[in-house]
Amino acid sequence: MRIVITGGFGFLGHKVAEALLRRRTLGGAPVERLVLADRFVPEGSPLLADPLVRAVRGDLVERLDDLFAEPVDVLIHLASAVSAECEADFDLGMSANLDTTRALLEAARAQAAAGGPLPRIVFSSSVAVYGSDAALPLPPVVSESTLPAPRSSYGVQKRICEQLVAEYTRRGFLDGRVARLMTVSVRPGKPNAAASGFLSGIVREPLAGLPAVCPVSPDRRVALASPRRTVEGILRIAEAERGSGPGRLDGELPVNLPALTVTVAEMLDTVRRVAGDAVADLVTVEPDPAVEAIVGSWPAVFDNARAAALGLAPDDGFEAVVQAYVEDHPEAVTAGAAAAAGAVEG
Repeated sequence: MRIVITGGFGFLGHKVAEALLRRRTLGGAPVERLVLADRFVPEGSPLLADPLVRAVRGDLVERLDDLFAEPVDVLIHLASAVSAECEADFDLGMSANLDTTRALLEAARAQAAAGGPLPRIVFSSSVAVYGSDAALPLPPVVSESTLPAPRSSYGVQKRICEQLVAEYTRRGFLDGRVARLMTVSVRPGKPNAAASGFLSGIVREPLAGLPAVCPVSPDRRVALASPRRTVEGILRIAEAERGSGPGRLDGELPVNLPALTVTVAEMLDTVRRVAGDAVADLVTVEPDPAVEAIVGSWPAVFDNARAAALGLAPDDGFEAVVQAYVEDHPEAVTAGAAAAAGAVEG
């Protein structure tokens, strides 16, 4: 099996690649080649040391011939421009998200039309496809049957791509699946341009001894998923067989990955409980209307039944999310915060 991951050296791409390299299989079939496509390939990445891995560097559209030079069995499409930068630069979002995805789908279609294997395409969408319109507000609990009405350029682009994946699948051009990701928290590394980035920053930065700003009201409810649960969901959707019944992927609807619903205040309280007052006090609340408008348009409570049928469940609670971050990234946590977290866990 030859698997391609776009955005393969980004945060989620790296995590998905690590999981595949640990497993060495997907859906019971051995992984023979793992191709990681990205604009930037970091020198010395431990992923490059694995003999299964091949890196493809550069603009995705310009490198499609390389990606499809050999048959692609599974393609996990994670590369995209993120929410706030799409709102700031409309043309960037349309090019990076919509035009690139359509070019990728066309390349997959061409492979099958030329007699190659029907490629399985996993598209990473987002909770941002939903939005609350004054004329048609969101229901208290959102499911895949809820009408998506995005209120951001990023959400619109993701929604269009979802429809394209469904149409190419309906026509038999490829086997497409859509995973709608919740906001992933806690992400390691540097802040990015996503409107939801603060939902990692208000945990990551103080645990590292750095100040952080919370740009929304603490009573704002949000839907989150840890990196571990997000990777688990992506791979489960990638490997699920088609059909009805438990553990199978029924129909062409997207799957909303399981959501943990918390308020921002509960997140901050968890940091205080896990790491202490000195760490929690590094966060200041400074509302930003632009961020509030985007994040406030996203639903916070989801019906997880469709994901549950695939054997997926939300995180056990936000404290478990923080503890997992401390375990997975000890180098990014100050000694004092790590000691406090360890004491709480014990």
